Amino acid sequence: MKNLKTLALAFVIAFTASVNAQTKKIDVSKSTINWVGKKVTGKHNGTVDFKEGQLFFKNEKLVGGNFTVDMPTMTATDLSGEHQQKLDGHLKSDDFFGTDKYPTSTLVFKKIATKAKDVYIVTGDLTIKGKTNPITFTLTVKGNTASTTFNVNRTKYDIKYGSGSFFDNLGNKAISDEFELTVDLKF
Repeated sequence: MKNLKTLALAFVIAFTASVNAQTKKIDVSKSTINWVGKKVTGKHNGTVDFKEGQLFFKNEKLVGGNFTVDMPTMTATDLSGEHQQKLDGHLKSDDFFGTDKYPTSTLVFKKIATKAKDVYIVTGDLTIKGKTNPITFTLTVKGNTASTTFNVNRTKYDIKYGSGSFFDNLGNKAISDEFELTVDLKF
């Protein structure tokens, strides 16, 4: 009888928690990731698509999230034609993101703190090229949208091509170790 009461109590707690929790899947066709990579002589920008993602809320407060990015969709938007194809190919090569071997990157929220109404400080595990590192950023959630902008140090993910931190005498061919991501989520 004691086991039956324990089982019933566990069911009630699990049911109550699920009623209070809400999963909001992102609309991958409307959500965007824009990137900017800088070098000594300028910069390039482009996009990469989500494969899937979701945010978790409890009592209308953000409590979690996870996302998968479809790395082969990465493309430069500041170029066209042959120049765009060349840069896209190089970014997808092992020099940069190695999309044949690593077709997805992921972000899993680990810790969330409220900064202000609808603004959260998120710490998560970002995995690129099979390497996982913590990253912290501010996420603003309003209605059925969320947005953030943050920098990623590519060298932490074994993307060292053109990095002045690892190679000497690059001159004006040096590429910044950090790239910027601007993310707009629709759900």
